[in-house]
Amino acid sequence: MKVAYVAGPYRADTIYGVAQNIQKARDVALRLWKLGYAAICPHSNTAFFDGACDDSVWLSGDLEILRRCDFVVVLDGWERSEGATKEVQIANIHGIPVYPESWVEEQERKGRGGLCDS
Repeated sequence: MKVAYVAGPYRADTIYGVAQNIQKARDVALRLWKLGYAAICPHSNTAFFDGACDDSVWLSGDLEILRRCDFVVVLDGWERSEGATKEVQIANIHGIPVYPESWVEEQERKGRGGLCDS
């Protein structure tokens, strides 16, 4: 089973915005699981850990996890995220393919899904 890493904005101006970013990443991760991939969703892994450690701790750990993944799916708007930009940089350095969020929908249209009951 290939391992997918979901990258995208986490931070926002409000807690509500952070919650929306987390939910969007979770939704894409679930879609990846349904397509047959093991999905790593750092948004869920460290959700609302803000302030417990310096943000660099979370990013460093996420980058280590990313290095062990087969590919990355970037959420729309990833370019505005400092963390996601770094994640894409690391993926490119390590030759890990990076796909846009729309790639997930393409895979669903091709009928690759169906591994889980909806």
